[in-house]
Amino acid sequence: MFLRLLFVLLIMLNIVAAAWLLLGQPYAYLPPATDPGVPELHLLSELPAQPATAAVADSVAAPAPAPAAANANAPAQLRCLTLGPFATPHDLQQARSALTPLTQRMRSRQEQVAQSHSWWVYLPAPGSRAQALALTRQLAARGLKDYFVVGGGDQPNTISLGLFRDQDNARKRRADVIAAGFPARITERTESAPQYWLDLVTDRSGFDWRSRIRADGVGSHSTSCF
Repeated sequence: MFLRLLFVLLIMLNIVAAAWLLLGQPYAYLPPATDPGVPELHLLSELPAQPATAAVADSVAAPAPAPAAANANAPAQLRCLTLGPFATPHDLQQARSALTPLTQRMRSRQEQVAQSHSWWVYLPAPGSRAQALALTRQLAARGLKDYFVVGGGDQPNTISLGLFRDQDNARKRRADVIAAGFPARITERTESAPQYWLDLVTDRSGFDWRSRIRADGVGSHSTSCF
């Protein structure tokens, strides 16, 4: 009986001691998990979530440099011009030498054009040479001078009244002959003459060819690129 009572008492003491150890020291000191001066590690799940709008803004802003790269690679705009006409091959060559540093490529060309040479005042040919000579006597009778009968060519027996370089002088001569009663006519005579042109391609927006070319009568106009 005594032994049983002693056994129960020991069990109760063990229970009380265990309860005191577990519940009787709420402010017991726990040593830190890391050494002094070492930052604590945190799991990704413990970090605060970033706003979704920030991630979207970063993804949208990333391609921003693309336009600058596109502009840097864009080819320069080309201008294609024709300069001329130049009066002589020498003028053309001087212009070409002066503009070579400012252009990407050039080409020279020559064209044949009809240029006014003079104005011819005449009377149409009558039916025969005898009639033409009779007509000249009538001109002399009216006080008109400086004429002759064309003897050959494509207009035989035509009565020439003068060849003039100035058109105004030719018109005055015709008016005088008409006033004397004769059907004078006037026609322009032309001749084929060469003209020289310079085609060029440049990528300079402020291309100023006039400051380098001294030839007179030279102009410019746009042309198709080559």
